[in-house]
Amino acid sequence: MLDPKDVPVSQSALLVVDAQNSFKVGPRWERRNNLAFEKNVSALIDAYRAANLPVVFFLHTDSDEGFATDHPEFKLMDFIKPRKDEPVFIKNTRNCFTSTPLQPYLLEKGVRRIAIVGIQMEQCCETTARVAADFGYAVDFVTEGTMTFPIPNWDAPGEELGVEAIRERTEYTLRRRFARIVTVADLTKELKGIACPAVA
Repeated sequence: MLDPKDVPVSQSALLVVDAQNSFKVGPRWERRNNLAFEKNVSALIDAYRAANLPVVFFLHTDSDEGFATDHPEFKLMDFIKPRKDEPVFIKNTRNCFTSTPLQPYLLEKGVRRIAIVGIQMEQCCETTARVAADFGYAVDFVTEGTMTFPIPNWDAPGEELGVEAIRERTEYTLRRRFARIVTVADLTKELKGIACPAVA
């Protein structure tokens, strides 16, 4: 694993994964974890913008209700307002690389380190972290900037994996294998005061 401590934060980009209204369609939204999600993601978006570092947004499409590209809720959440120079990529894979132009975009920007926030913690966010590490990026996984929902046990109706167990397992699996687990406060502190030229 390439440790983020070995790559300057000036070579970092923020990936905001699937923070979209599609998740609000249906009953699971009421069981989400991390009610500070919007505040934490907003803080990191602001910190990356203040440092003139890239911010990339993603929308996920599949056959689930609300995730078709023509559904009225297929859009970024209201608290997110991408700037003109901030791409919004539509993906149909669990990771953000395979079905989007993310890799050439990051190469063009000279990015060697990425921070990951978004939905769902153990699905598209974790999968992106694993693929990014395999591609040679240093990865900051900001659990406080992710969200998830209980997972039903399809083999045992009525059973489920709760959100705290999901968080614990996700961090346990990623830590020092694929990513550094970092807090919003620590990453924001690292970003403060760096002098970066404006992103082209």
